[in-house]
Amino acid sequence: MKKKILIIIGSVGILYFLLSYILPAFVAVPFAAYNSKKAWAEHEKEYSETKSDLVLGSIGDFPFPIGSVSDYEKVFNDVQISNLTKIISEYEEKTTREIAIVTVNSIVPYENISDYSTDLANEWGIGNSETDNGLLILFSKNLQEIRISTGYGTEKILTDELCKKVIDETIIPEFKKGDYYSGIEKGMTELIKKWK
Repeated sequence: MKKKILIIIGSVGILYFLLSYILPAFVAVPFAAYNSKKAWAEHEKEYSETKSDLVLGSIGDFPFPIGSVSDYEKVFNDVQISNLTKIISEYEEKTTREIAIVTVNSIVPYENISDYSTDLANEWGIGNSETDNGLLILFSKNLQEIRISTGYGTEKILTDELCKKVIDETIIPEFKKGDYYSGIEKGMTELIKKWK
């Protein structure tokens, strides 16, 4: 009888050990792996739906640059982007000066486009670090705002007053017609003419 009781107690102990320590490892690990894989799949799906949009936090509060024309707002078509890029590339080859055109839906967490554009130009390093000869044309169709930011080397020639004049007299009239490409192309061409 004592032997049977010992066998029963031993069996219960072994069963308790299996249920408490071994079984959870066999159940919990695959379950955790399944949940992890499921969470990763949901993240990938969410990322693939938003990766073409502006992704804040890529470099601080700014997106990664796509090229000379970073059209996050999808204002331009491929041909227009190609034309603007060609103008910029040809000018850079002749002068070593750098131009970037950027469109954005939002400037969050910033409150004004001036600070956003200055910090974006600095973060991306637009212009030669020694001569600080960069030019950034940043606008948001959504916010109806535009800003031209210049490096210190550039602003000796392209002053704030001159940039404002180009915005008011060349770019904005085209924007009011709904022709964002012409506004930017004509404005950039005007700035290039004056940047001597």
